[in-house]
Amino acid sequence: MRVRHAAAERGRAGATAPTARPAHTARRVRPARRGAPVLAATLALPLVAAACTPGPDSDAPVYPGADWARRDAAEAGFDPAILEDIAAEAEANDSACLVVTRHGRIVADWYWNGTNTDSTQEVFSVTKSFTSTLVGLAQADGDLALDDSASEYVPAWAGTPAAAVTVEDLISNDSGRHWDLQTDYLGLTSATNRTAFAVGLGQDAAPGQVWAYNNAAVQTLDDVLSGATGQEPAAMAAERLLGPLGMADSRMTTDGAGNTNTYFGLRSSCQDLARFGYLFLRDGRWEDDQVVPADWVEAATGAPSQAINAGYGYLWWINEEGPITGPLDPTTLEQAATAPHRRVVPTAPADMYRAQGLGGQVVQVDTGSDTVVVRLGPGTAGTPYGMAHTSRVVTEALVDP
Repeated sequence: MRVRHAAAERGRAGATAPTARPAHTARRVRPARRGAPVLAATLALPLVAAACTPGPDSDAPVYPGADWARRDAAEAGFDPAILEDIAAEAEANDSACLVVTRHGRIVADWYWNGTNTDSTQEVFSVTKSFTSTLVGLAQADGDLALDDSASEYVPAWAGTPAAAVTVEDLISNDSGRHWDLQTDYLGLTSATNRTAFAVGLGQDAAPGQVWAYNNAAVQTLDDVLSGATGQEPAAMAAERLLGPLGMADSRMTTDGAGNTNTYFGLRSSCQDLARFGYLFLRDGRWEDDQVVPADWVEAATGAPSQAINAGYGYLWWINEEGPITGPLDPTTLEQAATAPHRRVVPTAPADMYRAQGLGGQVVQVDTGSDTVVVRLGPGTAGTPYGMAHTSRVVTEALVDP
């Protein structure tokens, strides 16, 4: 069993707002949510309240209980034939499942290769978006701040160049921690103690100078979170996310030394992941509970987290226009300054975002259409499936927005 160092007492009280971003990542104003719930004084009017309860064909958002409510795809505004074409494309790409929700109801879902509604699998880097959310919860609790030096929770970094790395650098993937393909995908994954392996790597560059899709840097958030909160991230996820959302088939896993895997390792199902996407679609709210602060949802997904990769927030992929860097293409600040500006998926809405994992694992959230789309498949490197495919649900199949 690991021995964790105690979190430093900083005297914070209450929830802490996300640290301000530099001017180059100024927040955009999001459009009004479609189908937003309307508050009404109904306590004195029970009959009116009952009459206003969303029916099966209502566009008013609802929350899933033990099971998801369902609605006919055509009544929800979709062309069923185009949805079937999208599903056929997913099946041809060896998908395990595809789920489409709108206004909190499943409008279409498919399961292939021997899977069903309860089937779970490794979802790879979709895990990163869960880890980011745990950081947001720890900040709201006052256990850490994004501008804290990560060395407050990773003692081995104190007094070294790594002491310049902040928590925000780790969730933005511009920490400057060591990265090379073999170390990050083979050495790290094969290590018995992945957290110790990641912490022990060197510092290649100053924070903010290089963006790299750095699995090892994200794995160090295991120490950051447990050191700041006094709770293992896997247990925190079960208590604060999986349990409240009813993600009964999901769990974060651990390595051979008992560390929570924070860069990959989440096991989940299509329908469970749709719950996670729906939490973010509803600005962190789940029925009557603000499970995740709304300002964290906006901070994580509403704008680039750094100046190098416009397609990346706080361990979420976004669709902002600017210099774009892929997972295997480390890029410097100087290179980004002269790179052409584009969006990851030019045909998709600019405020669409997703949790994404190796092999085309996708949890896609689109606020404008009030939809969540989840696709899972085998973790095969080079799989051509991704948001360019799932975004067709919104750009082609949705005919009555």
